[in-house]
Amino acid sequence: QVQLVESGGGLVQAGGSLRLICAASGRTFSNYAVAWFRQAPGKEREFVAALSANGRTIYYVDSMKGRFTISRDNAKNTVYLQMNSLKPEDTAVYYCAATGRTPSNYQTRGAYDYWGQGTQVTVSS
Repeated sequence: QVQLVESGGGLVQAGGSLRLICAASGRTFSNYAVAWFRQAPGKEREFVAALSANGRTIYYVDSMKGRFTISRDNAKNTVYLQMNSLKPEDTAVYYCAATGRTPSNYQTRGAYDYWGQGTQVTVSS
């Protein structure tokens, strides 16, 4: 079992930056693929970024490439999402997810077994 706790969300003006943090506890986190998803009001939860267990494979939604960066520190059991040049449409609850399996598709919600409670990001115009 893995427990995930997100933090780092908040209110920021358009063009600003935030760094989200996902702290994991439980089993050997370095064996887990991790991802960030987000859900805006009235919308489906959507994929943001993913990182394989060995850190060699990274996926981003095209609209976020160049603005968002996913990274991990296995020594600290932590995953980060650095978000720059934020836009009002980035407003959502951001969720961290993890799986001990190797996903066939890193961008689908069903690939992940463990989820955090989410952290709110609000970008004002």
